[in-house]
Amino acid sequence: MRGKRVGIVGVGNVGSSVAYSLAMSGSCHEVILRAHDVDKARGKALDLSQAAQAARKHTVITVAETLEDVKDCDVVVITAGSPRLPGMSRDDLLIKNAQIMKDVMHVIKVSSPNAVIIPVSNPLDAMVYVALKETGWDRSRVIGMAGILDSARMAHFVYEKLGYGAGQIRCSVMGGHGDDMVPLPRFSTVAGVPLTDLLTWDEINEIVEKTKKGGAEIVGLLKDGSAYYAPAKATALMVEAVLTDMKQIYPCAVMLDGEYGYSDVVSGVPVMIGARGVEKVIEANLNDDQDRKFAKSVGSVKELIDALYANNFYAE
Repeated sequence: MRGKRVGIVGVGNVGSSVAYSLAMSGSCHEVILRAHDVDKARGKALDLSQAAQAARKHTVITVAETLEDVKDCDVVVITAGSPRLPGMSRDDLLIKNAQIMKDVMHVIKVSSPNAVIIPVSNPLDAMVYVALKETGWDRSRVIGMAGILDSARMAHFVYEKLGYGAGQIRCSVMGGHGDDMVPLPRFSTVAGVPLTDLLTWDEINEIVEKTKKGGAEIVGLLKDGSAYYAPAKATALMVEAVLTDMKQIYPCAVMLDGEYGYSDVVSGVPVMIGARGVEKVIEANLNDDQDRKFAKSVGSVKELIDALYANNFYAE
């Protein structure tokens, strides 16, 4: 019986940080790196392998010479694509990254036909849609990384405001991974205490706005790229949930099929992740205000999907 194998397509800051996180956790036997610059991938593989030895972990880091060599994986993480640079909206990335996703999935669906796919590239929700359309797979096997990251950002801003509770803050964010995401203070707690018992609504609304701009703030500070440690850790948590059949509930981007009243559109909602990918989509009971905000977020993703069709992206 072979060990668990994870492919990572794209080994920039996010991809290599996912590999590092997985190597340090020892949750899989092999991590396969694939990049256009094979020498760069080899260099990172050497560095990561030596880190694994230092940590006395059994994870082996290898390099795929071609995309076809990313084969027989249990999970494939897709970080390949143009990064979001200062002044660039997620929408600007749409066609460019959609084509990259389409090309990658055309190969992966053959080389790793039983894999669970975790897209990370932006605009995230549209990339999940493209991956599903290209593979024709069941929606349970393509899970977008976004909600865990956005929820972690919200938790950071809660800690920043409170000054206590680090590690005990549980926040929830739904909707698309963009400016119309829907942070949910009503479903957020600190050691089980509702956020609304600890902060005023003015303070909470400030946190909500900072959460929506969390990624852009980091882009502005770094000046030459975007966040990668938090996105990578969020991705690694999803990979580990699949590999260990963890049955954990995480907010992730999935294709909706009637949930919350929407179909044929991708959005971030709470899901239960296990060995088969998304094993359950959970419908939270939203109030009218949350429902309206979620509808707006879904609408924004639908505009991206419509833009793909308007640009004849799926024309043969």
